[in-house]
Amino acid sequence: MTDAPLIAGLELGGTKCIALLGTGPDDVQDERRIPTTTPAETLAALEAVLDGWGGFAAIGVASFGPVSLDPHTSDYGSITVTTKPGWAHTDIVRRLRARFEVPVGFHTDVVGAALAEGQWGAAAGLADHAYVTVGTGIGVGLIAGDAAVQGMTHPELGHFRPHRLRGDEWSGACPFHGDCCEGLASGPAIAARTGVAAPDLPADHPAWLPTAHAIAQLCAALVLTGVPRRIVIGGGVMVGTPHLFPRVRKALGDTLGGYLVTPELADLDTYLVPPRLGNRAGPLGAIVLGAQALAGS
Repeated sequence: MTDAPLIAGLELGGTKCIALLGTGPDDVQDERRIPTTTPAETLAALEAVLDGWGGFAAIGVASFGPVSLDPHTSDYGSITVTTKPGWAHTDIVRRLRARFEVPVGFHTDVVGAALAEGQWGAAAGLADHAYVTVGTGIGVGLIAGDAAVQGMTHPELGHFRPHRLRGDEWSGACPFHGDCCEGLASGPAIAARTGVAAPDLPADHPAWLPTAHAIAQLCAALVLTGVPRRIVIGGGVMVGTPHLFPRVRKALGDTLGGYLVTPELADLDTYLVPPRLGNRAGPLGAIVLGAQALAGS
């Protein structure tokens, strides 16, 4: 227990939502899981959880996207155009503020995970880092000066189109871009390429080489922004296949080719690392977002 104010953290995911009540990883007073169905059913179920808790000083929401993050726009705090059936243009922030009358912090689920790993996890003590999730999709949360990097919108670097591995001519699985990183290295992309789900694909299968190459290309693009002092990579594809980390590190080193000599990049084993908070990174990040909203209110 701590003296910090209680925060209700909500991670909105494509298949499930996780609600945490607490102040951090050492003080989680309750945790609930809600299936993601329709917006009406899902949000009503989450509001019922919040009604039962009461006593929280703020709410943080880390949501699947795309989302609107510009507070000067009419759709701020909403999910925008998404492939999740029924969820396009769903308001989140205004609905929660009106019902509970507390500050509400809002960002993407991957930025939530990045903030949590920066505060309590594998990037603790670093003001500048990145969190990459490689699972059903690929997303990036980029943190500079302890704040999420965003401008026109949040980063969509999962749809960055990498330099292809020589000889790999597979068309990719992204419905928008084909061979973007998500179309080459996400869980559905691996299954589409091989006919086998990533956790069941043998470690010596040749498809892991172009998969690692695509992820490394994304990491190289992050390195070349000059921002992250460490890259944390989570998600089911990376966490479920530990042999992938050495492949990605090697491909990243090969791609950088000795350019950008910094202390951080001298040891890629400590530069490119798995998450420390596991599946709780997203909802714990929502607690960080709620605490930030409270501090700024």
